[in-house]
Amino acid sequence: MQPAFPHRIRGQQLWLSPHRCLFWEEERSLILSDLHFGKTGHFRKAGIAVPQSVYREDLLRLLSLIQYFQPRQLLVVGDLFHSRENKELDLFRRWRDDFPDLAIRLILGNHDILHEGWYEAAGITVSQQVLRMGEFAFIHDITEWAPSPEAPYFFSGHLHPGIRIRGMGKQSLQFPCFYFGGQYAVLPAFGKFTGTVSIDPPPDSNVFAILPPSGGEGFRSGAGERGWPVRGRQHAGSDQQAGPGGVNREEHGTSHGKRGNRGPFGAGSIFQIQ
Repeated sequence: MQPAFPHRIRGQQLWLSPHRCLFWEEERSLILSDLHFGKTGHFRKAGIAVPQSVYREDLLRLLSLIQYFQPRQLLVVGDLFHSRENKELDLFRRWRDDFPDLAIRLILGNHDILHEGWYEAAGITVSQQVLRMGEFAFIHDITEWAPSPEAPYFFSGHLHPGIRIRGMGKQSLQFPCFYFGGQYAVLPAFGKFTGTVSIDPPPDSNVFAILPPSGGEGFRSGAGERGWPVRGRQHAGSDQQAGPGGVNREEHGTSHGKRGNRGPFGAGSIFQIQ
């Protein structure tokens, strides 16, 4: 399991995982969005050949994250499922039975259209629009929220954000990313069978690119598996102290990389762009 990247908001400790989710330490909550479980089965039913191994790999990745962070609950910021019930959701039900003590709280997304009885039978607590927890609130589509000075800090999904990094010449790479603005964050899509939408973040925001594991998933423009020289701030390293669940921690909540670092960054990690 690649190390997580520390990030603090409103006095709360978050750990950003290269596996497209984050862990909220104080609430022992694993937060993720846009899993789109059942999407590959939906495409196969429509005659499009998508291997079920894509879906199984997502389930196994989620299993590994639960074992690593040991959360007491999953907070899913919308689109846990992709469409109507199919055989892949039967597989999810069997997977769910292995975690009877793990709470799952779902803020409904536009793709979560299953009957409410299905969620109840699967042990999933559903919120229709917004879920508020302490300093934070959760909504699937941030465009449906009206900002106000008294509002909590929001976490959202839906957009599948990606950040384009330009290298030497005309080559560029696009990676899924975490976006943190002044009043809300947008999480990357957890499901691998999803695309990304390029964002243009304002200068006062924080953006963390997710570098794919060795093998090139997510790389663009022929970068392959090699490191890529770009301008950024920090990347997660292996010389940090261990935090909860084996998560890497540092005293000041940042990694060991220097600001303005132009060296190559490694696969399967988080890299802060701004």
